Order: sequence, then structure tokens, then C-alpha cells
Amino acid sequence: MVKKLGTRDVYGEVLVRLGQQNPNIVVLDADLSCSTRTCKFAEAFPERFFNMGIAEQDMISTAAGLAAAGKIAFVSTFAVFATGRAWDQIRQSLCYSQQNVKIVASHSGITVGEDSATHQANEDISLMRNLPNMSIIVPADGIETEKALEYLVKYDNRPVYLRLSRYKFPVIFDSQYVFRKGKAIVLEEGTEATVIAIGLMVSRALEAQQMLKEQGISVRVINMSTIKPIDREAIISAAQETGAVVTAEEHSIIGGLGSAVAEVLSEQCPVPLKRIGIKDCFGISGDADELLNYYGLNAQSIVQSVKEIIDKKKKV
Repeated sequence: MVKKLGTRDVYGEVLVRLGQQNPNIVVLDADLSCSTRTCKFAEAFPERFFNMGIAEQDMISTAAGLAAAGKIAFVSTFAVFATGRAWDQIRQSLCYSQQNVKIVASHSGITVGEDSATHQANEDISLMRNLPNMSIIVPADGIETEKALEYLVKYDNRPVYLRLSRYKFPVIFDSQYVFRKGKAIVLEEGTEATVIAIGLMVSRALEAQQMLKEQGISVRVINMSTIKPIDREAIISAAQETGAVVTAEEHSIIGGLGSAVAEVLSEQCPVPLKRIGIKDCFGISGDADELLNYYGLNAQSIVQSVKEIIDKKKKV
């Protein structure tokens, strides 16, 4: 059976281990620590945990102050609150001042499910991507979540948005995996088209690649876990070598991965492009798996899109 992990669950466990190794780590939450899994850090290090209540703006501002005093501040809440409600404080107190604060947001995308449109963050990457000095990481599985957290504590002292999920999805990496911010990973080689994916859509892209392989279609699969800074070289190489690109994300196609890839391609190597993601709409309430299928965020949609884009490439 395929092992599945929730990236928020990995976050809670790794945060405690990192806290044991580094006494400068502090954690702030906005009254959702059981859901974000920061409650584990609170239990282990109560003197370094701050429950700010339902006050996301105050949480960001306080984290900025702690970072200015030399701490490594992790702040967590649902993605919709972390990016929307506190955007001004993120812009002014974190990005403008370049403070060492890691926004680790759980419950991203439509897989929040029954919480419906009000809590489904399909715009959060877009909100963070237009901020100078902000990095954005969307891990492809639990292993990459762990490795990214370790990397950020050791090597990165600027604002970061780490997008996690409540939904459990397949583990694709092993313990030897090495994360490098800003570097894409080619998971499968291919010659006829490239699928660039993030988050839970990476495992679906790999599933689609196998389905296409059985049909005699060769497809490259890239995990673009760092949305910003994006790996321009990987995108350009894929476009030059395969001639067609499909992007797949559990996020709006406006301002997310699809937009970021389109910007690179339009300037450097124009090729046919198809974006898979949430169209210009809000979500609806429902079971996470049913919603993924409803919005076409599955392997079957990737297969269909790859075939369409290859046909379009032939007509160009």
C-alpha cells in the first residue's frame, strides 16, 4: 500500500525536534494549535510557545518583534487567515523589514473540504508571491516537508511561506532526499511534454505519467516545490526539450504555479501551456477526494491535458 502523510502532522513532529536542537526557535499560533499541530511544540516548550488568540495580525507583528530580537519565529494558522487577514502586517513587518519569520500555514486548498469556500485558501500563493523578499515553498510530501523545515532553520533567515495541508497524500521521497530552495526536481524523464506540479498534485502527476507511459506517451514530471524563487532554468530546459508544458496545482490558476510558469515561458521560451487548477471561482463544501475530482485535480485530467497540449504542439 502507498504510504500517506498529512504535511501538517509532519510539521508538528519536526518542530519539536528542531526546538530541541535550537533554543532560539519560538512558535506562535492563532488559537488553532491542535489543528496546525503546533500544540506538540507547546507541550514540549511552553515557555517558547505563544497562543495569540484569534488575532492573526498581532501574531505576525509579535513574531516580527521576536525575530528582530534574534529569535527564529514560526507562526501558524489556517492558510486563509495567515495570508488574507494578516497581509498588511506580512508586507510591512516581515517582508519590508526582512525578518526571520516562517509562516507555516495548514489547511490550504480545497481539501479543507467540508469547511467550504470561506476556509478553502485557493488564493494564498498569489497573495504571497507578489511580496518582495518572500519565499514560497509547497512540499510534495511529508518527507519534503521535513527536509524543507530543516533547511529553513539552518540556511534561511528571511521571510518564508510554507504551504501545508490537512489532507493526507502519498509519500514519494525517501529519507535520503535533499531539499534545496529554488531548485526543481525532475522525478521522471520524458520527451513529448512536461508536467510541472506542486503539493499533492505531484503524486497525481506521477500517476498520470505512468498512465501515459502505458499508452506510449513520454512525459517529464517536475516537482516545483519552491514557487518563489522559481527555478527558471528547469522550466526553460523542459520547454526547449519537450515543447509543451502542463502545470498542476491545488490553487487558483491565477497567480499561482501556472501563472509563474507562464511568465517564464512567455519571456524566455514560448510553448503551448495548459494550467490545471481551480478556475476563477470559490470552492464548495464536500469530501476532499470528491472535491479534487469535481475540480479536475486528478491524474485523469492531467492525462487529458497532456494529450491536448501535445496535439496543440503539433499544430504550431
